[in-house]
Amino acid sequence: MKVLVLGSGGREHAILMKLSRSEKVSALYCLPGNAGIGLVADNVQLDLGDFNGIVNFVKENEIGLTIVGPEVPLIDGIVDLFEEERLKIFGPCRAAAELEGSKAYSKKVMAKYNIPTANFKVFTKFEDAFAYLKESEIPIVIKASGLAAGKGAIVCQTFQEAEKALREIMVDRIF
Repeated sequence: MKVLVLGSGGREHAILMKLSRSEKVSALYCLPGNAGIGLVADNVQLDLGDFNGIVNFVKENEIGLTIVGPEVPLIDGIVDLFEEERLKIFGPCRAAAELEGSKAYSKKVMAKYNIPTANFKVFTKFEDAFAYLKESEIPIVIKASGLAAGKGAIVCQTFQEAEKALREIMVDRIF
């Protein structure tokens, strides 16, 4: 079977390394890949956001399975498109990927279904978040809701750190 892995990081490299040991895999491709991954798989030079181009590549190269590493294509619905095209892909659909894509959404789901999680409040306006901060205990964790490449949670030991985090996330939009 021919396998395509989407992504270019350590996660994708580890997946490809393991797949390279399988007798059932006849060819490995990675989109976009990187120099290190190129030692294990053929790097495919397509834009990771070009879902139609990826679908065409999969069909033209008779790829038996596509594995999605990064969160963005999942949140943008690549699995849904592949399923519409009746192509095999490993990853959650857009609706399920929303749990990763929105911290606010995932916290609300946890609260609704009594899944243990830290206390939280969701804010869309800096002024409201700042007013809440003034009444909160420190230390406090401030989180960006969307994808932040693993950097969206800031543990603040002082009020000043927390105010700075709020400004950076909600006003400066650093993520």
